[in-house]
Amino acid sequence: MQILFLTLMKIYSPSDEGIYMDLMKCFAEKGHKVSIISPLEKKEAGEEEVISAHNISLVRCKTGNLFGVGMLEKGISQMRLASQYLKAVYKYFPETKFDLILYSTPPISLAAVVEKIKKSTDAATYLLLKDIFPQNAVDIGILKPFMAKALFRNKEKRLYEISDYIGCMSPANVDYLLKNNEIDSNKVEVCPNSIKVEVDISVALSADSIAKSRENDREELFAKYDIPVDKTIFLYGGNLGKPQDIPFIIECIKKASTVEEAYFVVCGDGTEYGKLETFVQEYGSKNLSLIKSLPKSDYDRLVRVSDVGMIFLDHRFSIPNFPLRLLSYLKEKIPVLVCTDNNTDIGRIAVDNDFGLSSVSDNVEDFVLNVSKLTDKALRLRLGKNGYRYLLENYTVERSYEIIMGHFKTPFV
Repeated sequence: MQILFLTLMKIYSPSDEGIYMDLMKCFAEKGHKVSIISPLEKKEAGEEEVISAHNISLVRCKTGNLFGVGMLEKGISQMRLASQYLKAVYKYFPETKFDLILYSTPPISLAAVVEKIKKSTDAATYLLLKDIFPQNAVDIGILKPFMAKALFRNKEKRLYEISDYIGCMSPANVDYLLKNNEIDSNKVEVCPNSIKVEVDISVALSADSIAKSRENDREELFAKYDIPVDKTIFLYGGNLGKPQDIPFIIECIKKASTVEEAYFVVCGDGTEYGKLETFVQEYGSKNLSLIKSLPKSDYDRLVRVSDVGMIFLDHRFSIPNFPLRLLSYLKEKIPVLVCTDNNTDIGRIAVDNDFGLSSVSDNVEDFVLNVSKLTDKALRLRLGKNGYRYLLENYTVERSYEIIMGHFKTPFV
């Protein structure tokens, strides 16, 4: 098959890793030809280019600035994105008749690109639905309801209409989508975030193997970032913005100071980072290390040597979310402490499959109680093993590949 993948994810090389590139490489390894359009922002060095290797052709398409800029500049860049991506497709793949177009949200603005290429090539279309926009922005006060409806709702509906198949991250996402839109249920399914995992499970799940992989790095890395080695380390890594409800996280960390064995490490940046920084300056760092930026290699090691991985989402969300960071926690066999709204089902999945504990993100007392429970090493080991098994059964790229290709019974030539 000739596959076109459109994304806002920054991809620098066909050898990159991550949820999208792991999946694209899986397609390529199975003999498909994969073409990718990824942004090269105006503020970045370099010229638009095509990088090809191992059945993958990556176009780093020159765009406006999409990240880390003001709302006005971001909005203008988003408006121009469709024409820039379409121009790149026709410039670099003029003779290619695509069989399948894969695309992810955000943004919804790529609908025009998908629709035009679909008409010209008769390609099948598959939406990897990662965010339900604009309702997610309405829930936490970023957009007013009337603005969301006037500016974005029709574009969102059109995106669903032109998609032959829609892959959602969890059952709750499927239910929400069908309840709030007029969509044929036969084209909506669960196709969750996934990663490449290559390991001997019998070795990976041995207690000695888990302990050894953590001990090797723990002392060196904790010394580098001034993290105590004799505490149970609760790690959060990722965006620090409105979706995470930073004031609630601060209150949780303050109240959890009563659990002497627990220590929190928060890594990341975002629009609400300053609130955490102010908290540390005023309250001190009694049970918290705040790290704004660190090399990806160090962060990956930090996940590996931490004891618990945390997930936070604002309790006001009416739409289900499924944070990507779950996969890195499960891959490193650490239990998950989930603190989200009632509509998101990641906590229920963690509890039902015995790989984590969960509470609602407006209840500090329940959060602290779960922190106390997770200072038990035997409990953490059991939950971590179960999480790894669940990852292998549900969140591998091979599984995602099978779900998508299950719609194409007749081989493409």
